[in-house]
Amino acid sequence: MIDRETALQNRLLAALKPEDLGLLLPAFTLQECAPGKILQEAGSDVRFAWFPLDAAAASFVVAADANHLVDAALIGCEGAVCGLVSSGRLPAYARAHVQFGGRFLRIPLSALAQAKEQSPSISRWVARYADCLVAQLFQSAACNASHTIAQRLSRWLLATRDRIHQDEIIITQEQLGEMLGVGRSFINRSLRQLGIKGILGARRRRIVIRDVDQLRTIACDCNDRIREHFDHVLAGVYPHEADSVAA
Repeated sequence: MIDRETALQNRLLAALKPEDLGLLLPAFTLQECAPGKILQEAGSDVRFAWFPLDAAAASFVVAADANHLVDAALIGCEGAVCGLVSSGRLPAYARAHVQFGGRFLRIPLSALAQAKEQSPSISRWVARYADCLVAQLFQSAACNASHTIAQRLSRWLLATRDRIHQDEIIITQEQLGEMLGVGRSFINRSLRQLGIKGILGARRRRIVIRDVDQLRTIACDCNDRIREHFDHVLAGVYPHEADSVAA
């Protein structure tokens, strides 16, 4: 059985009452997931919920058209992906894949449903997280429609830094373009401009944040809005900038 110390590396699980977490622990399995691993495919039956631990993170991506996928939400240890907020084996609307590799706790939806029947507070916990996830998706849509590429890129880098606890982010420009729904040339131009200002450094398949304070001045305030809603609904779950530890 998974021990409590391991489960508490996920902040959403840490928000549960000890007795509620105890109901879930026997059903968890620990999975080591590499970047790119598909956790669910769009249109497939949802059978599991996945909880990232520590610095692991996954992304929901949706089809913009037949040839392009766009990032809808990055989920780290503040949440869960796939079946936490679905009822039964409904088909998935979005793909979920591992963005930053690491350990995940996986639980079958049948076990989660049984725990919800045993404990109304687990049902409320799921409902509160569903509300926060919807808010994150709404804010992401507003951000994509309203803010510049530089603002969105800066926001994404800061959100990622908060989750992986380091200033060096392993990602290609092509992947960044997919995340933001723009071409590689636009990403290259923004990275170059931020590099000239000394805010970012770029290496092969890596972006290094050199000046966090300056990056914050460029980023839109969408991360702050999401964090504020989480703090109202699930206090202490969403990562704060003070939680990040530079590498």
